[in-house]
Formats: sequence, C-alpha cells, structure tokens
Amino acid sequence: MLTVLIDYDSGNLHSAEKAFQRMAREVDGGEVIVSSSPEDVARADRIVLPGDGAFPACRDALVDRTGLFEALVEAVEVKARPFLGICVGMQLMASRGHEYREVDGLGWIAGDVVEIEPGDDRLKVPHMGWNDLIVTGSHPILDGVQTGDHAYFVHSYHFRVARPEERLAHVDYGTDVTAIIGRDTMIGTQFHPEKSQSAGLKLIGNFLSWAP
Repeated sequence: MLTVLIDYDSGNLHSAEKAFQRMAREVDGGEVIVSSSPEDVARADRIVLPGDGAFPACRDALVDRTGLFEALVEAVEVKARPFLGICVGMQLMASRGHEYREVDGLGWIAGDVVEIEPGDDRLKVPHMGWNDLIVTGSHPILDGVQTGDHAYFVHSYHFRVARPEERLAHVDYGTDVTAIIGRDTMIGTQFHPEKSQSAGLKLIGNFLSWAP
C-alpha cells in the first residue's frame, strides 16, 4: 500500500511526513512518501493534501504543476482513492474560497471558506493553538477520536459547509469553527493532525488502515 503526501510548495512537510511514517509502521499501513509527481499520485492507494498559506496561492500552486491537479482529481473522483486534506488542503475541498478574492475550489464538499469572525473581541484571528474537538458525526477515521480531544489549529479562514451532515466535528472559537469534514472516501481536517499529539496520531493511523 502506498500513501502519497502531495508536495506542491505549500509549506514544510517534514513533521507531517514523520508522523505518517511513524503511524504507518504502527498500523502496518505500507509505504509513505512525499512527492510532486503526477505518476506517484496516480499509483497511490491513499492521498494526503496538506496546505499552509492562502487559499488562492495554494490552489494556483496545485494547478500550475503540470499534470498534478489532473492526477489528483482522477484518483479521488474517478478511482475513489481515500483522500485526506489538511488545513488549506481541507479548505480546497470546498466549492469556493473567499480569501483575498473568490476562487473555485475542488467542489468535493459543498460550502464556502470564509474569514473567522469570533463573537468575542478577546479572541484573536488567526485562530492559533489548541482547542477541544466537538465530534458530531461518524466516520471510520474518527474511531477513538472523541469530544474533548485536543487539536492544534493555525488559520484565519474556516469552512462553512452547506450540508450539515458533512461536518463531522467543530470547535468553539467565539463561533462554530468547522474542524473535520467528510463524505464517502474523502475526509478533511482544519487542524494539523501531525501536531495534535495522541488524537492526531490516532486519526492518521485510522486513515492509513482504512479500507473503504
């Protein structure tokens, strides 16, 4: 089994690579590589799309790499390969992003990525640091992940889902902030599971052993 973490110059993937490789050893999850090759994405059994920075820049970087965007869409939409989006990688699953300008996302989960507007002036944006998950949905990769588990966030925009059943968890940051989305073979986390200690590692291990 091969899991590919897509490298499209969207941030430092070192910690994510190490966390996925560690959990792959623990759950016998096969090989984990970081790659920008469309050929690697096409042969992958599981795909992870990380992302740091602004929505438009990440989308442009993904599209601008020859064949990479097409290989991703083919693998996820046509071949139904298990997919995990992380941070902006999760946001790119949306219909649209509204950071700086309106930009189309992948359209895999209906909704819009909009700026966080806490109802409490004491809460600063970006939303940065630890927050407690409120788990409201079910999914195989959430096995053992529960309400009250801590997750690590760094973001100024959040995913406003169109269909409530596709929001699997959220956190309270002066407003409801979507933490996990998913349907079918697609899942996304706004937080960084590789930096979220036991809950994040559990989620990664579940993803690597998931056989839909």
